[in-house]
Amino acid sequence: MNPLPRSGRLDLGLVSGFSVLAALSFISVSWDIQLTTAMVAAPIVASFMTRADRTGLVALVAVAISALGGTWLGVPYTFDYWFRVSICATLAGLAVLSALLRDRREARLQRMTVIAETAQRAVLRSMPSAIGALGLAARYVSASAEALVGGDLYEVAATPYGVRVIVGDVRGKGLEAVQTAATVLGAFRAAAFSEPDPVALAKRIDETLSRMLGAEEFVTAIVGEFQEDRVTLANCGHHPPIMVDGGGASEMDTGEPTVPLGMGSEPVLSEHAWPAGARMLFFTDGLVEARDRSGEFFPLDDFADELGEGTVEEALDALVAHLLAYAGQEMNDDMALVLAESAPQ
Repeated sequence: MNPLPRSGRLDLGLVSGFSVLAALSFISVSWDIQLTTAMVAAPIVASFMTRADRTGLVALVAVAISALGGTWLGVPYTFDYWFRVSICATLAGLAVLSALLRDRREARLQRMTVIAETAQRAVLRSMPSAIGALGLAARYVSASAEALVGGDLYEVAATPYGVRVIVGDVRGKGLEAVQTAATVLGAFRAAAFSEPDPVALAKRIDETLSRMLGAEEFVTAIVGEFQEDRVTLANCGHHPPIMVDGGGASEMDTGEPTVPLGMGSEPVLSEHAWPAGARMLFFTDGLVEARDRSGEFFPLDDFADELGEGTVEEALDALVAHLLAYAGQEMNDDMALVLAESAPQ
């Protein structure tokens, strides 16, 4: 059986509200109890779970039952009775108002979510599946349940010097972090085709950021340059990438740690063999700082060898699935992943 379309699905708030009304009416009639004011419980319950217009429908029925209850109970319509009905009507109106205010907050949040997602997607362009002999895949997982918003970044550029990649993490969250990430990527795109090596490229980005960031703001990043049989890396306070080849998975040695971009970064150049069939994972700290319920960090080493299985897309999907399962589907930080592959010969 096909599921009902969205417009045809039962509204839990509406059903709950009318169920409360039915229960209170049954109790009132069966036990001959006046529940005139208690009928307001129905719109209050509905206001927690459904829209203002549907809460209003429950409220109207609740007030009507409250007003007509004296008829089937044989209770005289005294001032005291109508006073209780007015209390029910007033509280029902407040329930509708509460639902209306929540609807407006959710609408504003939805608009901000769309704006933030648009900004994020404008910054992080789609990763090509391959550039020459280099296979590529990327994933971005946000810590926000509402939107894809954060300061993690990645980019790739095919330059005369080789295929250059940057993966980084902006200190901070929200649209300010997105703006900083956009600045980093803009500087990378402008300088990737003119700077002679990844260190010079990183310093160029650092100079750009130094003019705009505050004293406590920075961006950790790693810049890589892929050529036919070697890869050159410049690490600016970031996690070293993971290499997966015939010998298994291992962390790359990128030299002594240096300060992040925006703080006068002076990275060293490290060169490594890039054999056919090898893969390299660049990642931000959302991957290794994810925790399970006991507070233990995600054991990347336990899953790193699997990065060599399937296509690069399938390998990243499997890694993200492992991570989300480990963290209970809740991320503490945003995460960017880029997996590069040297085409097998």
